[in-house]
Amino acid sequence: MTTLHRFSVSAAVLALAFSAAAAPLWTPVRDAVYLQETGRQLPTEQPVFAVAVLDGVIYAGFGDGVRRVNGEALEPVPGGPAEPVRRMRALDGALWVMTEKGLHRFAGGQWAAVSGELFSDVCLHQGHVVAASGARLFQWDGAALALLADGEGAVGPIRALASHAETLYCLGYDRLFLFDGKEFVTARRMNVEFGALPSKDLRDIVSAGSRLIVATHAGLGVVRGTAATAILGADGLPWEECLGLAPGFDRDYWVATTKGAIRAVDGEFHYFMGPRWLPDNQVNAAACGERLAVLATNRGLGIIEYEPYTLQKKADYYERHLEEWGQKRMMFTHKLEWDGNRGHWTREVSDNDVGWSTHYWAAQAFKFAATGDPEARKNAAAGFNAMKWSEEITSIEGFPARSIWAVGETGHQAEGGSGGFAAEWHPTPDGLWEWKGDTSSDETDAQYYYAWVFYQTAATEKEKEKVRDHVRRMTDHIMDNGWVLMDVDGKPTVWGRWDPEYFNGKGKYAKGLNGLEILTYLRVAHAVTGDAKYLDAYNGLLERGYAEEVVHQKHVSPTPMIFHSDDRLAFYVYYGIMQTETEPFMRGVYRRSLERSWEIERIERIPWFNFIYGGLTGNDCELPEAVAHLREWPLDLVKHPYDFTHRADLQTPKGYMPYAKVERAFSPRETNACRWTDNRGEVRGGGGDVVDPAGWLDAYWMARYYGMILPPETDDPALLSVPRRGLQLGAPPYDGPPMPNVMD
Repeated sequence: MTTLHRFSVSAAVLALAFSAAAAPLWTPVRDAVYLQETGRQLPTEQPVFAVAVLDGVIYAGFGDGVRRVNGEALEPVPGGPAEPVRRMRALDGALWVMTEKGLHRFAGGQWAAVSGELFSDVCLHQGHVVAASGARLFQWDGAALALLADGEGAVGPIRALASHAETLYCLGYDRLFLFDGKEFVTARRMNVEFGALPSKDLRDIVSAGSRLIVATHAGLGVVRGTAATAILGADGLPWEECLGLAPGFDRDYWVATTKGAIRAVDGEFHYFMGPRWLPDNQVNAAACGERLAVLATNRGLGIIEYEPYTLQKKADYYERHLEEWGQKRMMFTHKLEWDGNRGHWTREVSDNDVGWSTHYWAAQAFKFAATGDPEARKNAAAGFNAMKWSEEITSIEGFPARSIWAVGETGHQAEGGSGGFAAEWHPTPDGLWEWKGDTSSDETDAQYYYAWVFYQTAATEKEKEKVRDHVRRMTDHIMDNGWVLMDVDGKPTVWGRWDPEYFNGKGKYAKGLNGLEILTYLRVAHAVTGDAKYLDAYNGLLERGYAEEVVHQKHVSPTPMIFHSDDRLAFYVYYGIMQTETEPFMRGVYRRSLERSWEIERIERIPWFNFIYGGLTGNDCELPEAVAHLREWPLDLVKHPYDFTHRADLQTPKGYMPYAKVERAFSPRETNACRWTDNRGEVRGGGGDVVDPAGWLDAYWMARYYGMILPPETDDPALLSVPRRGLQLGAPPYDGPPMPNVMD
């Protein structure tokens, strides 16, 4: 057995909270204005084959004509063609509709039948509308179409047109060619001398700056000067079977595919699938307006709108969401479940309400420390009151409850407990409450985390005394009961164990994480109370080998031992131990543990992990990726089902290793918002619950506190907050007694 050194430290050193290097290696990211997606859908009984946006109005093409969006409904456009629509374009102030019987134009509220021939596409080229029919090109002169070129016998039928590099490009069904103003030009004379498109089954083209993008059935082609290259799954394209293309609204383009839609922007691909974004996953066509994308599917329209946001505004939005959706009850935060019997959302009073809620309380403490907002300090103090109450409500000093239920309240009281056992709910003598027992290390990890955060950032001197009392009571309980949480039945709880018997038996696998936990509890207790007995106890556990497995606390094999929920617990306690440990030898042990865990976790791009690592070490912590994750969280917090087993881009990104059942991470835009216990590499997910955004708030305000995210530079209120509306959108309001004040 390796014996780790005993040591003592001075009170002066303990008074110093560890801080990262004066010149951190991470570069702060400004909370700049970005475009936040929101989605809505208009279901239809018939397939939608074409879409266009003209003067802000959405038009949709069906098998029996054209309809336009009016509010949340689709209505016929009087006088329009009553025939199958093949394609639509909004060009030069007019709507051009290609049907199976001809070409139609809608402008100024009036319809005109332009031609009875079949047309495949129209585009705007050098100020003129050009149309393709078969292998012929026509130009609109303001009143009629005039023949521009006849390629019959020279080129095949034209499928699509694009004005690119002051040249008119034509897409055939199996070749790309151009019209130079005098004649059609094919093959080598086009100047494409190197490379090839990914397929000869060509579907559509669009101009994107210096590149001409070609949609094929097997990926995207890019023509750039003299070269043709391919964009495939290995290059990040989520799905390769493309159907159509549309120019975007902000240096982007959109790809319609047989399995969803893709937005290509700034070298990234944003993937949109149903049911979150689309009524059906086959996207027949796409069109864009001002900060708007419309996607035509076999079951209706998917409409994705973009609104200027900052992360600070998003934080305020999630605060409002907690209120409007009934996710905040007293000072606890909750996920919601659908109650089919009652026909509405209901709060789940869960297995770990106190633990989950510490993220919200920490967010308020960090927000106060970062901004001085008095309302945030008030919330942070009320959160600590709730946490302290969770210990005082039980009949055992120092034993905190998992959750608290108000007798008779509206909601779902958790029925399950640890290890598959039934929930242990215990009534209080006054008959008002029930508290959930069999408390686990999940709860104590969270409580020591928030006690330390509150103590450092937002507590008054009087409140610090309460923190000391709370931490002392919990720590004494664990110590006095032989390093366990001792339940009302006089037995250790299932998961509240840090005793040698447990580590030498069925809990051997947990020695790394649980050892890290109990060492952190003692270090934090000593830091806030100054009582030497906790440091003595800490040294005693070190001599008994409690730190032996700390470095390797994160399991990466075998598969049954990989628990993503444990990652959150580890980072809870890393936050305390790295700020209270001062002895160099042990700091090295904990730092190596943190470095190993961070390396395993960083592939998931969970920002709370990034910010904790960067805040504790000063090292690069992939801040741009963390900030991107925060921006990509949807405003709709319902967990919609998804299945990515078909995706072409499931490869592990360069620079990462696929540890712990995670090949790659998926954006929350494409999957769902999440708690920090989720595996961000799951290829299937959903569940229908409404996510509690407290973890997001904790991560954002922690990053603001550390200066990793700099405040917005704008002072526009519309970019910093959202109005309070007084709506009830989710669960009914809490209808139980008020939370008692235990701070006086």
